[in-house]
Amino acid sequence: MGFSLNPFASSSSSPPSPPPPKRTSDGAYIAPDRSSRTKCYEARDAFFKCLDHYGILDAIKEEELASKACKDTEIVFGRECAGSWVTYFKQRRVMEWKKQQTLNKIEAEGGWVPPPPVSQSQMPK
Repeated sequence: MGFSLNPFASSSSSPPSPPPPKRTSDGAYIAPDRSSRTKCYEARDAFFKCLDHYGILDAIKEEELASKACKDTEIVFGRECAGSWVTYFKQRRVMEWKKQQTLNKIEAEGGWVPPPPVSQSQMPK
């Protein structure tokens, strides 16, 4: 019949959840290593490229459309990155777009936009 008393149960086929993070003997979580982060970033970039292709900015507000258009890349993104990272990256994508729109508007109105900060690695020695 498919009826569940669990209000959090989903009847839709959502992407499989990644395994929970590993813990140390004292209970602290183990941070992802460099290769895990690289895989996460690559999966994020592929997912965002797909969103760009379909003209989707906000994968949270347009979750149904994003999941339909970019299902495969979203599954990989969810598998390679921690759930909190997935949410963070999706929110940051929208925030960065809004920031760029604001800077473009300021420049178009003749305002001055400061250059981005220089990181330590870019400073002359």
